[in-house]
Order: sequence, then C-alpha cells, then structure tokens
Amino acid sequence: MIEFTMPTLGADMEDGTLVEWKKKPGDLLKRGDIIAEVETQKGLIEIEVFEEGIVEQLLIKEGTKVPVGTVMALIEATANNLEEKSAEIEPITLQPTEEKQSKKSQDETRIKISPLARKIAIGNHVEFSLLEGTGPQGAITKEDVEKAITAQGETVIEESAGIAVEKGKRSSTEGTIRSAVAAAMSKSNKEIPHYYLEKKIDLTKALAWLKQANEKRSVKERILPVVLLLKATATSLKEFPDLNAIWDNGLQQKKDINIGFVVSMRTGGIIVPAIHQVDLKNIDEIMKALNDIIPRARALKLRSSELSESSITVTSIGEGGADAVFGIIYPPQVAIIGFGTISEQAFAENGLLGIRSVVQVTLAGDHRATDGLTGSKFLASLNKHLQNPDTL
Repeated sequence: MIEFTMPTLGADMEDGTLVEWKKKPGDLLKRGDIIAEVETQKGLIEIEVFEEGIVEQLLIKEGTKVPVGTVMALIEATANNLEEKSAEIEPITLQPTEEKQSKKSQDETRIKISPLARKIAIGNHVEFSLLEGTGPQGAITKEDVEKAITAQGETVIEESAGIAVEKGKRSSTEGTIRSAVAAAMSKSNKEIPHYYLEKKIDLTKALAWLKQANEKRSVKERILPVVLLLKATATSLKEFPDLNAIWDNGLQQKKDINIGFVVSMRTGGIIVPAIHQVDLKNIDEIMKALNDIIPRARALKLRSSELSESSITVTSIGEGGADAVFGIIYPPQVAIIGFGTISEQAFAENGLLGIRSVVQVTLAGDHRATDGLTGSKFLASLNKHLQNPDTL
C-alpha cells in the first residue's frame, strides 16, 4: 500500500489547503495523473501522482489545511494484479455490504460546492466546509460564500477571469507569494555560503543567427533570445553536473536538467516554475514551453512538478532592464544564473574595438557544493556555446 502525502512545493511551503479531489476510491491511476487541487502560497496547484495503482481510500476532507508530509490517501499499487484490480471496480462487480456502505459514507462527506464558489472561498480564507449551502441538494453557491465574506467584514470583487481586489490593493494570494519568496530568500541568506561570478558575453553572432532562423518562421513561431540563453545554459550544465544539483545533507546531483525560470507577476512578486529537461528540447520546444508556462504561472495554474522539480534557477531581466542581476540561491538548489538586459556596448576582440550586442551573465553558487573555479569554467562553457549558436 502506497501512502500519498502532501508534497512540498518548495523550501518555503509548510502546508496547503485541499481544494478538490480529482480522483475517487476505485479509480485507476497512471503516472502523471492529477489526483487533487491544493491551494498554497503560490496559488491553486494541480497535484500529480508518480505511482501507478488504484485509489484505495481518501483520508482528508476537501477544505482542510494539510501540513507537508501528511498522508492524504492510500493507493494500492500491485503491478502484477493491476489489470485484475481494474476489472474488480467495474459497476457490475458485487461488493460486500460493508464496503458499499463505506464508499457511500465517503461520498456523503464530500462537500458540494460550485467551482467558482470554491475559488472565491479559498482566495478569501473562508472555511467553506462550515457553510450551509442554499443551492440544489444543499450545494454551496457563490452567494453563500459572499455572504460569509461580508460577515467577516471583507470585500470580494468578481471578474470574468477570476478574483480581483479593490483598486490599489493586492490580493491575498499575491501577498502570500511575496511572503513565501521572502521566507525562502531569508533562509538562503542565512544558511547558504554564496559566491558570485560575472562574465560579459558577446551575443552578436547568436542574435544574427537567431534573426536568420526567425525569417523562416511565422510571427507566432519566432524564437526569443532568452531561448538560446536557456539552451546554452542546459548544454553547459551537462559538463558541470555539480551545479545541476541540490544540497540535502550533502550534494545530490540531479539526473534531469529542469530549469526554474523566474516569472514576474503583473502586480509584483515572482514565481519560479520549472521547464523540464531543457537539454533534451530543441529551441522550438523551449519556446513552446515558455509560451505555455508563463501565462499559467501568472494565472497561478501550475502543476506540482513545475514547482518542486527545479534543479537550478535562471533569471533574465529582459529588454530595458538592469545591466546585471545577482540572484539569491533558492534552497535546496546550489546555483542561480542571471542574465542582464542585452545592450549595445564597446567590445574589444582580436585587438579591434567595435560595438557589439552584449549581455552580463552572473552566477551565484553554493560554496558547499562548488567553488569559483567550477563556476568560472561553467561561464566559459556558456560563452563557447553562445558563440556557436548553430550547435544549439
């Protein structure tokens, strides 16, 4: 029997609120299936399972705040009899009376609430499990939740895209994201001995190659410069696996290069979802991944693996920003790479001075895991790959 527990989605997460079970007892689970939605400091997260089996029992009621590591469900994962077990849960199968009654009682304890009402309740910290519903069959409606909020002296404003706050104020979710990031960065500064390196890299060849490559693509398919930066980073990390790692009672290298990409929220704050296996993706696939994950990150609609499986972080200032960014490592990772804005600068090469497109690249490393020599060699490798964009 496998115990499915509340996962940790970062060093800053202590608990999450179970919003909705997406599976019920008897359901067949495949690797990557969404078993539940959980509200955390980083928004409403879809929780995946990474075991195959059959849901045996759901132990936590919807609307409950659950500490990280708490057992939430039991999953029977006997690979040998998975097909037999699947057949047993067909509607025509006869079951003992006691088991039927148990399943009936579980169904009766499920809270009936509309998706919009649930979203409003979670966003405004309303314990909807305590509300009395006025909808069909006692379901909790949006109006029921809004009455509860009014009783608490709070205001909710509904928009077609979801929940908004009064003009000039941040939503509670955005506030908690900032608090979560602050907690993680405080932990990082306290516990991780950082070292910093910086290198100026000429991107003239890379940008010329990219311009030529984009001429063959439609406007929607065009590649942004940050894609080359991500691909070059992933390619270089294969040569320096100690940077693609975490520190947990010692250095633990990660097999997959999952780059956490810093996304700025529209009303302030950041969130860092993972782009999986960047080294195995071509530039079009990386661009597609960015186009998918950035809007979902800003809408707080990410999956658990996108928040928990980053092996290193990349932050990119973009156009018109600061020349350089010096990041703080997100624990338990051991490095963060920063790209400043690309700008025209005087640059000397082979004894000649010219105007080139240049980016300032920084590396913050954990001195317990690597040192300046490793970091310096990594930046040299990154430069080498960006000078040969066709190999990316």
